[in-house]
Amino acid sequence: MTDPTGDRTPLERAVVIGASAGGVQALSSILAALPAHYPHPILIVLHVPQRSDSLLVELMRPKCGMIVKEAEDKEMLRQGTVYFAPPGYHLLMEQTMTVALSTDEPVNFSRPAIDVLFETAADALGPDVTGVILTGANHDGAQGLCAIGAAGGTAIVQDPSEAEMPTMPRAALEACPSARSLRIDAIVQALLREAA
Repeated sequence: MTDPTGDRTPLERAVVIGASAGGVQALSSILAALPAHYPHPILIVLHVPQRSDSLLVELMRPKCGMIVKEAEDKEMLRQGTVYFAPPGYHLLMEQTMTVALSTDEPVNFSRPAIDVLFETAADALGPDVTGVILTGANHDGAQGLCAIGAAGGTAIVQDPSEAEMPTMPRAALEACPSARSLRIDAIVQALLREAA
């Protein structure tokens, strides 16, 4: 997968992460453990109230070696960067390694919806995407993770016994039997191995 930005290192993969209730702590633990030079862009949907400005970027930046920002429409993805979906917008991945924002109807009562990001990532990258479902109190992301697994990508789910809210991890494991159930420290190690 060539990087249309002209960066020296071509983008070969992307990581997509979905989280809901309890997700800030889980994401903090994962992102803080990844190095500044992590070679894959990371795209994240975390359910937040649509009516409020997101403080996620400000919250995560001091903890992360990687660049942390809100995704912008038609933005080219870059390595070493974490992209959060803005409140009230679906985040989609395109085959050109760019992202798109959409105000289409909510999916699973959510906008942004994890399923939208995961399904478009599966379509765009096939086996070259890793999907991670973390803690949450609904079923968003289950079908999207299933799409990633069906496309040959890597499917990972936070161990429900560790998750603050196990509903979303359990739903993802039921929908995607090929997914690996891992604790947060093992998720970090899996992401680091993919970067080696």
